[in-house]
Amino acid sequence: MLELKNIYKSFALNGNTINVLNGIDITVNPGETMAIIGASGAGKSTLMNIMGTLEPPSRGTVTFEGQDVGTMNESRICHLRNREVGFVFQFHHLLPEFNALENTVIPALIAREDNKSAREKAVSILTNVGLEKRLKHRVGELSGGEQQRVAIARALIMRPKILLADEPTGNLDSVTGEEIIEMLLHIKKEQNLSLIMVTHNQKLAERMSKVMEIVDGRIQ
Repeated sequence: MLELKNIYKSFALNGNTINVLNGIDITVNPGETMAIIGASGAGKSTLMNIMGTLEPPSRGTVTFEGQDVGTMNESRICHLRNREVGFVFQFHHLLPEFNALENTVIPALIAREDNKSAREKAVSILTNVGLEKRLKHRVGELSGGEQQRVAIARALIMRPKILLADEPTGNLDSVTGEEIIEMLLHIKKEQNLSLIMVTHNQKLAERMSKVMEIVDGRIQ
């Protein structure tokens, strides 16, 4: 489904070139789970952003379902990102002035679905993540775990084929974090989507079908 070939990524800083990724090759198959681990600053989040088309590689090819992302125009990439890829981050990035339902519905409205249909989908997915009684609660009225559940619902409302999760439990206590992981694995199985997770948690990584460690910008 998703293939990265010979991916390099570098950044310019104070006149110097910082090489972050140095020839990464990854293949993600439909329904697969994968953990990406490595030390802080190893390039895990950078790799995740490239996988999700949030930023391009300096060199190399990203292919999604046989199509070279590098040949797509911005409109096509935005369409792919909106409908085919879901994102969950360590920080939920919810809009504080909106309630759980309003935050969840945003991707469907961006896709120009009618408001009634979009809200019905949002209610359904929020119910699926256990928030059916919290639909009208604003972000500040939700616990950290509930906020992350809203972020997950938002990521899943378009039924993406791949879910990218960057330290999704990093801001949560161990009990709440375990609940979130169990929920993600349940939804992954239910929807048969591919789940790619960046994590520092070795126990969590071992629950994935593949573990990729980044060392010196390369896959170990």
